[in-house]
Amino acid sequence: MQGIRDTLSGKKSDKAPGERLTGQGGWTEIAGCPLYTDDDFNRAVQQMEDVLAKNPNLDAFVPTGGFPQFVPDAYRRVASKHKDRIASKSLVLVVADTLPVQMKLMEEGLSLGQVGQRPFEMGYKTMYFMVDIIENKKMPADPTYTDLDKCTPETIKTCIGG
Repeated sequence: MQGIRDTLSGKKSDKAPGERLTGQGGWTEIAGCPLYTDDDFNRAVQQMEDVLAKNPNLDAFVPTGGFPQFVPDAYRRVASKHKDRIASKSLVLVVADTLPVQMKLMEEGLSLGQVGQRPFEMGYKTMYFMVDIIENKKMPADPTYTDLDKCTPETIKTCIGG
């Protein structure tokens, strides 16, 4: 949440989850956001459907987890209702994570972007951090960032891991 809010507002927040967007950078969050799914994939799809139905002029929807896409048939049913708006970019739908099922949904025109973590890189760096902690008594930077995969329909074939 903080990363999204900070990026859209153009201002670094003092602490998580960042400052609610009330016009900063031209962005305003609708009432009731953020929504919490409690990692319930079906709830995430229902929330997406409810928000988009209640706010037909909403121009951006950004799930901070890939949860609605983890039930692809349900997500497809909801997102397909808005496919023309997604294609025209009058509804920008960008979803966290870049798992194969999600990339297929983007390929079908049901999202304009996917932003994914790099778990292999996280694990790889962790092994070196453990050695540094044990042998050199040196802690890693906190936080330590790995890059993100930023995928769009135009970069779908080359965006993962690069």
